[in-house]
Amino acid sequence: MLSRKATCKSHGEDSSYFLGWQEYEKNPHDPVRNPSGIIQLGLAENQLSFDLLESWIAKNQEPIGFMKKGGSIFRELALFQDYRGLPAFKKELSEYMAAIRQDKVRFDPNNIVLTAGSTSANEALMFCLAEAGEAFLVPTPYYPGFDRDLKWRTGVEIVPIQSSSVNNFRIIPSALEEAYQHAQKLHLKVKGLFITNPSNPLGTTLSSHELDHLINFAIDKNIHIVSDEIYSGTVFDSPRFISIMEALKKKNLENTTIWSRVHIVSSLSKDFGLPGFRIGMIYSNSETLIAAATKMSSFGLVSSQSQFLLSRILGDKKFTRKYIMENRKRLKSRRKMLVSGLQKYGIRCLENNAGLFCWIDMRCLLSSYTFEAEMELWRRIIFKYGLNISPGSSFHCPEPGWFRICFSNMSEETLDLAVRRIKALVDSSAPNAC
Repeated sequence: MLSRKATCKSHGEDSSYFLGWQEYEKNPHDPVRNPSGIIQLGLAENQLSFDLLESWIAKNQEPIGFMKKGGSIFRELALFQDYRGLPAFKKELSEYMAAIRQDKVRFDPNNIVLTAGSTSANEALMFCLAEAGEAFLVPTPYYPGFDRDLKWRTGVEIVPIQSSSVNNFRIIPSALEEAYQHAQKLHLKVKGLFITNPSNPLGTTLSSHELDHLINFAIDKNIHIVSDEIYSGTVFDSPRFISIMEALKKKNLENTTIWSRVHIVSSLSKDFGLPGFRIGMIYSNSETLIAAATKMSSFGLVSSQSQFLLSRILGDKKFTRKYIMENRKRLKSRRKMLVSGLQKYGIRCLENNAGLFCWIDMRCLLSSYTFEAEMELWRRIIFKYGLNISPGSSFHCPEPGWFRICFSNMSEETLDLAVRRIKALVDSSAPNAC
């Protein structure tokens, strides 16, 4: 017999977001071995600049062999390390975070908690900030994995902040208040706001006005803000990215109580394209939270070997500057390729300036304006046209007909094939549907 936690259905793996992955894994596309297989457009993974990292590795063999100044440090790395992390790595990570944010804000390495990916960071924050049965307000649409990361083991509830395509899914003050009042009606104590900036799935950055609304709201309600900024290094076009910390400084709030109630989640998985290394982190100005989250991090540590190698990569400032600039260029070019291809066939994409994906409008292909019709279309796309794209309902989008397409986890040839398959889908629909 297993525990209720082990057997409960709240993990979220029955979401169409994850079911699409399962179908892909049964029949993955390969240009040679399985050209008619399903193309994975549901994976937000950055493979566009991997050659830059591989080139650095080829030229810097010493850290790969766990060597330092000609001597081996294998024994040092293999033996027990303080779970607070290697100081050298945290220093380089803090400087990289500042560089991504154009040095508008600085980060204290002592305020960083290392975690095994951002999933662990998000869950640890929920354990630290809320009791089971308390709630966080989350703007829609949001990443389907949050139903697992924030809720599954913690018992924390998510109350959605509704949005609309009328204003391109922007956050407005009235929606914040409506979500808060809805939580009150459900007898849920609201502990904070959980935002994703840049947004997954929208690929947009929050404006200074939106950040001001969020900060003012958190001050008024005396609640926390968690800002998931794992896509901050993927901003490839204007407007520029504004971190929640920069917004706080601009309002001169460093010496107020809100300063210690704002927390950042980041990682090296998206911008640096290293999800397999499981490098996540929490940043906070609250000493109490940092102490608690550090204790919790012992359940999901980052290996010393990973920290050592990445401290050397991030410490090469000439390389990281080149990587940041070139990666942005490649993301912008790849996004343009997808958007221009879809536009030819009448499929509109939300204007975005960040991320590894586009939020596309396929309402013209729905048989009716319902979520049932969206799921019907999603099944056609997967099983008839061999494309795993993620339906908006899995992201809790309040409107049917929106889908997320990822563009940075495949070759140009595969993306071109995916666009041609979408053309076939459009051509098979009602005349002039799009």
